[in-house]
Amino acid sequence: MLSKKLFLTSTVLFVLVTLPFVGSVDASLELWSQTYGGTGGDVAYSLLVTSDGGFAIAGDSSSGGFWLVKNDSYGNMQWNKTYGGGTAHSLIQTSDGGYALAGFIIFFSTSAQDFYVVKTDADGSMQWNRTYGGEHTDIAYSLVETSDGGFAIAGHTGWLLQDFLLVKIDADGNMQWNRTYGGEDSDIAYSLVETPDGGFAIAGETHSFDGLWLVKTDADGNMMWNRTYSEGSKWDTYSLVVTSDGGYAIAGVSSSGGAVSADFLLIKTDAEGNMEWSRTYGGTSNDHAYSLVQTSDGGYALAGRTYSFDVGQGDFWLVKTDAEGNMEWNRTYGGKNIEIAHSLVEVSDGGYALAGKTTSFGAGSSDFWLVKTDAQGIPEFPSWIILPLLVTTTLLILICKQRLTKKLSV
Repeated sequence: MLSKKLFLTSTVLFVLVTLPFVGSVDASLELWSQTYGGTGGDVAYSLLVTSDGGFAIAGDSSSGGFWLVKNDSYGNMQWNKTYGGGTAHSLIQTSDGGYALAGFIIFFSTSAQDFYVVKTDADGSMQWNRTYGGEHTDIAYSLVETSDGGFAIAGHTGWLLQDFLLVKIDADGNMQWNRTYGGEDSDIAYSLVETPDGGFAIAGETHSFDGLWLVKTDADGNMMWNRTYSEGSKWDTYSLVVTSDGGYAIAGVSSSGGAVSADFLLIKTDAEGNMEWSRTYGGTSNDHAYSLVQTSDGGYALAGRTYSFDVGQGDFWLVKTDAEGNMEWNRTYGGKNIEIAHSLVEVSDGGYALAGKTTSFGAGSSDFWLVKTDAQGIPEFPSWIILPLLVTTTLLILICKQRLTKKLSV
């Protein structure tokens, strides 16, 4: 009787402990993940690995305003802060150990929106905040710390028609200059990098020139050259990186002709913006890439949302390629409802972390969702799961051995 009770207890414990991790890697999984949020809607847009090996995530809080969440290396929340109103689209850790966030703030009296930048110390306490914009709509999507200790912010400006807007500020948030780039139609900048020569590269979508638009400037924001990519397809871009060879890689969305479906898009250019190759990844439905990193092996990883391979209403999708853009593997993560990955980082152990929103898990209508994987995109077991697994497995082995010994002795 005691053996039977021990067996049942161990079995139940084993099932309870391991159940959240059972499933196909390329299907819905409860995995090494953490959710953060209240009872309303919280959406994460930017993720980074912090200098202490943890993570910081920024986005939109249902309680109103920028939301910054600081976690340890296992995703356990250490602290969180909210600032102002509006949505944080971009987050960086600054050279002094603090953080800077950029997005937009809404002025409800006029319905105008301005670039909004918040600078904090290492504990998330606000040091200063600034707004930049005109009478109508100015929304920031990307922020970098510049080599002179200041910051540059990119997004769009305009009401019915938009232009790329690049704003350069000093370390205290004082504007040094701003520049606009665009044509007769709408042009929206989503991603910004500082280039090795001290200038900037900005990528986004252009309706003026029909396609994906890459703009290269000098250190003062004067345009040096620009390139448009489309090749008969509708291409949108959301993420830009400087590659190890001095060129650029751009990730976004491709939809050919009048097709309803869309695919992940990856473009590689040389240092002058001349296209070297492009690749698409996807299925029969809509797949949108929002974040890109060049990986330590010289390849690329892209993250976003898939409808082609989801098990709900859209899942996180992670695609890994070699240096030429050939797919090596892909993974989906999600539940029965909506999941969208907005930001991706490679971690020092060779694995990946993805952040975005989930409506399948968590407490609210949508929550921040942080997913940590190994180098093959396989969800990792958090440290607290290992000991219970070892204990329950050992108990099961001992019990089965005892029962077998009794049967053999009869």
